[in-house]
Amino acid sequence: MYAHEIDYEIHGEEMQFVEIELDPNETVIAEAGSFMMMDEGIKMETIFGDGSRKTEGLFGKIVNAGKRLLTGEGLFMTSYTNYGHGKKKASFAAPYPGKIVPIDLTEVNNKFICQKDAFLAAAKGVSVGIEFNKKIGTGLFGGEGFIMQKLEGDGIAFIHAGGTLHKRILKQNEVLKVDTGCIVGFEKSVHYDIEFIGGIRNTFFGGEGVFFATLKGPGVVYVQSLPFSRLADRIIAHAPSVGGSSKGEGSVLGGLGRLIDGDR
Repeated sequence: MYAHEIDYEIHGEEMQFVEIELDPNETVIAEAGSFMMMDEGIKMETIFGDGSRKTEGLFGKIVNAGKRLLTGEGLFMTSYTNYGHGKKKASFAAPYPGKIVPIDLTEVNNKFICQKDAFLAAAKGVSVGIEFNKKIGTGLFGGEGFIMQKLEGDGIAFIHAGGTLHKRILKQNEVLKVDTGCIVGFEKSVHYDIEFIGGIRNTFFGGEGVFFATLKGPGVVYVQSLPFSRLADRIIAHAPSVGGSSKGEGSVLGGLGRLIDGDR
């Protein structure tokens, strides 16, 4: 498996985008909806799956693309190929505030496991599939971490993390306990499981869920401070309800406080 060798530059701070430079006939694949801009001479094509299996028949392509539905993604991805003369650039934007992380798969034993919504783009030749945790407990209670994506190959892939990104290198048998939604990804040498938090008060009043993930080294782990699910929950909690009222945006006085402030 030989992925296209691409050059890139990441721009921005909070709302980043990655600018990928393509030589003639080089291709990058990306999730639908991540496209930002491209030079003339680059052709955009919709493809089944990731296009990494050139010799695969139509049925096989449909099956592999269909697996992406389990991760909440669509059947199709988009490829961008430089059919022009000279170098051309295509750019892809992060879907929400955070950081874009380049993962060189040759540095993580040719396989990286990440959250189902973390993948942004990759050099053509990188395989984008799904990764199941074989333990039934993880399957039933793992939340965001149950069905994850796996990136395989020898090229560069770009993933996105919400909020602040933190990289940890776990030593042999070192264990890190993480909220399931805060996991961005890890290399295949890291063992992943879930653990019950325990305690009635923790379970019902802790506000942190019933389970957390345990990541056991050795290997590289990426953690995000603001998973999109948490961001979305907080936006919904403070959004105006029907009729224009809200929960008071954290104010003890609520609607009365807004009236005093002159909002009404």
